[in-house]
Amino acid sequence: MTLAARARSVAAIALLEATLPLNLALVGAAMARRGRRQPRPELGPDARRTVLISGGKMTKALVLARLFHAAGHRVVLVETERYRWTAHRFSNAVDAFHVVPDASSDDFAEAVLRIVKDEEVDVWVPVSSPASSLPEAQAAERLAGHCEVVHLDTAHLALVDDKHAFAEMAEAVGLPMPATHRITDPRQVLDFDFAAAPGPWVLKSIPYDPVRRLDLTPLPRPTPSETEAFVRDLPISPEQPWILQELLSGTEWCTHGTARDGRLQVWACCRSSAWQLTYEQVDHPAVREWVERFVGAYGLTGQVSFDFMEGQDGVVRAIECNPRTHSAITLLAGRPEVAAAYLDDGADPVAPPVGGRPTYWLHHELWQALRHPSTAPARLRTVLRGTDAVLDGHDPLPFLALHHVHLPSLLLRNLRAGRSWLKIDVNIGKLVEAAGD
Repeated sequence: MTLAARARSVAAIALLEATLPLNLALVGAAMARRGRRQPRPELGPDARRTVLISGGKMTKALVLARLFHAAGHRVVLVETERYRWTAHRFSNAVDAFHVVPDASSDDFAEAVLRIVKDEEVDVWVPVSSPASSLPEAQAAERLAGHCEVVHLDTAHLALVDDKHAFAEMAEAVGLPMPATHRITDPRQVLDFDFAAAPGPWVLKSIPYDPVRRLDLTPLPRPTPSETEAFVRDLPISPEQPWILQELLSGTEWCTHGTARDGRLQVWACCRSSAWQLTYEQVDHPAVREWVERFVGAYGLTGQVSFDFMEGQDGVVRAIECNPRTHSAITLLAGRPEVAAAYLDDGADPVAPPVGGRPTYWLHHELWQALRHPSTAPARLRTVLRGTDAVLDGHDPLPFLALHHVHLPSLLLRNLRAGRSWLKIDVNIGKLVEAAGD
């Protein structure tokens, strides 16, 4: 770790701690203006469930914890050792908190099973990272007979998480997709007939890559030598396959869906962009119909998030499926009926209201406004119109702990380990690093 990288970590910690007076004022204001909280329903023993939520560092885990708590259920939150100081463990919606091994560990499934037994868990709702979604599906098999799991089964998850296999699944049931080719050797790209199919095209890693996932360099490059230089620099192999996919242009949409037995019961749809940290519900029937047809055709149960591109022809094509909770779930904060939509077959579908308040992360907006002053007016409008995804006058500690315990603890850990980082993600609650989680 270079001296400059160390200085950057120290500066980030200092900047976060310097916001304490502002954050205390914001929390005080939120507590002063909070309305009367609706009383939690007194559920009988047969209706009240203990819900286990993993991925506790993420804002979406906090939102789900608050929703299940508001509906009268008991919430158990878990995270790994690295994120043991997640701000969300301090939420008054969390009844118990446990540390578990990394999902990649051989001990992960047994650790979850032990918590399920000790806490008498009825339902596990994984809030997965890209690296944990498949191990969590495999762990769910170990929990059969002990609790229900709202997560795609291993077979379906492995398919939709593979960008090429997902494209084949969609096309098999007549749903539009961009042209997609599986790539396991750079030579396949160099031998591709770009003259016959000029594209443009883009290369995407099938295994999650936190850094390269935002690289949408169009192919072919201006000259064959530039194309070869670009492709040869990528870690393409049979063990790390990529896709060569038609690079679409148009309007991009992102979605969250929770399905039970092929029926879409929780829904959110928003405009999308790289590093997006603002969400606002839109009504897009064609996107919703695409998702409903897909989850229905394969009888899916679990959480699925799709990214779409709508071309000038008006056709929406799915770019990829992420079998995980989407951060757009923050739009459903304060809607306790979401709990039934997650837990009960045939529950009334739930979606945020179109025209409702958008969600954002205040310190992300402030930082980006400082870095890019030309965006400041738009960001101010977002803050005035919207709602911070973490700050809640009825549950103030997570907001304070995020900026003064959680994120500083991660920066200090990296500083001690001599690891550099690329970005602080206040939504996911992590430091974005090369080869990170």
